[in-house]
Amino acid sequence: MTRRDKDNYYLDIAETVLERSTCLRRRYGAIIVHNDEIVATGYNGAPRGRRNCLDLGVCTRENLNIPNGERYELCRSVHAEMNAIISAARRDTLGATLYLAGRDAKTNEIIDAASCSMCRRVIINAGITRVIARTTDGEFNMTHVRDWVYDDDSLTGALR
Repeated sequence: MTRRDKDNYYLDIAETVLERSTCLRRRYGAIIVHNDEIVATGYNGAPRGRRNCLDLGVCTRENLNIPNGERYELCRSVHAEMNAIISAARRDTLGATLYLAGRDAKTNEIIDAASCSMCRRVIINAGITRVIARTTDGEFNMTHVRDWVYDDDSLTGALR
């Protein structure tokens, strides 16, 4: 018997969390780990008390043929990363690692999970130091959040 490495162990837990997602396009699960302890979890879904896409049976962005990664302001969901951060105390996010897993809602295939620019800003402000995102079962990408600070994608075209 081989023992699962710790990063994939936490990604497996994020996979379980994404099963609560209410999105009709993409299901994401996130967990925040600090000092080898899970401090918060989050999945993408409508804000508390609001009806979600799964119950409504409709996705506004899909109906408008909006490509993935665009026009998030039209989405009913709060992203998994944001929901995890909202549920955590700042003292627990400083220096923590965020684990992120995603699946296509229709095919259930693993998708290459990546944080959008809005979530990146929130992750930076939460003081999280690393994001580990599943790419396949057993494989993942690890990003140092400081790279998002130094390679500021919000300045693209702004300084020209």
